[in-house]
Amino acid sequence: MTVQSPHPKAASTQQPLPPRTQGLALLSSAEVIAPVIVGMVMLAGWELLVRLLALPPYLLPGPLLVGQTLIQDWPTLFPSLLITLKITVLAFGAATISGVLIAVLFTQSKWIERSFFPYAVILQTTPIVAIAPLIIIWLKSNTLAALVVCAWIVAFFPILSNTTLGLNSADPNLRNLFKLYGASRWQILWQLQLPSALPYFLGGLRISGGLALIGAVVAEFVAGTGGSRAGIAYQILMASYNLQIPRMFAALIMTTALGVMIFVGLTLLSDRLLNHWHESALPREE
Repeated sequence: MTVQSPHPKAASTQQPLPPRTQGLALLSSAEVIAPVIVGMVMLAGWELLVRLLALPPYLLPGPLLVGQTLIQDWPTLFPSLLITLKITVLAFGAATISGVLIAVLFTQSKWIERSFFPYAVILQTTPIVAIAPLIIIWLKSNTLAALVVCAWIVAFFPILSNTTLGLNSADPNLRNLFKLYGASRWQILWQLQLPSALPYFLGGLRISGGLALIGAVVAEFVAGTGGSRAGIAYQILMASYNLQIPRMFAALIMTTALGVMIFVGLTLLSDRLLNHWHESALPREE
């Protein structure tokens, strides 16, 4: 005997919202509205403070003046930002590939990990400002490669550390089950360890993306290269030397916006890959 639900409509599953509706719901959510309101209040307070204290532009320009300068100098600043973005992407890609490969190598042998991981820590803790001049001198024939190497050093360790931790965090019971059924080392790595390490790897990506941008800007500061191949850091330096503080603020805002875009993009990628199966990407009930 079957029992029918008194409310057939309630028993039916809810249809997912169209992508456009989901985008509108996201833009109207508190997670977006609250930071926007706080940012607008801060900008208004900044502008009001500058006007009340009558601060000169070479000390603290107001946001309106910074915005005007950003629009006016956009043809000069944007190409420089693209050069910095190019260095960031190259360093980030190199850090991702090398970090994952070395992490896989570490997990294959504890002796390899114990022998070489301390040197990765030393590479991470060495101030990039101290070794960047040496790298630029060693690769003086290729300034772009020197800048990429400097940014790679900064972005490399989070991916290596997180991926190694994730690969070593695979369930030992499942690992024993794989061995019981005669799985090879490659099958255990591909079907068990790598899926288990994916959340750790994506967390390292989000950290490394911003660090690659920081490393690129610091390397440009140290190199001080000008001309048509000058990055955004060179524009900041020249603006500070000439007391063009509104132009410096405009370049800083562009750099910050680029960093935020990198983080948001990597966060969306992480949510996309972890959606429907990992706890960090599932919706939480408040």
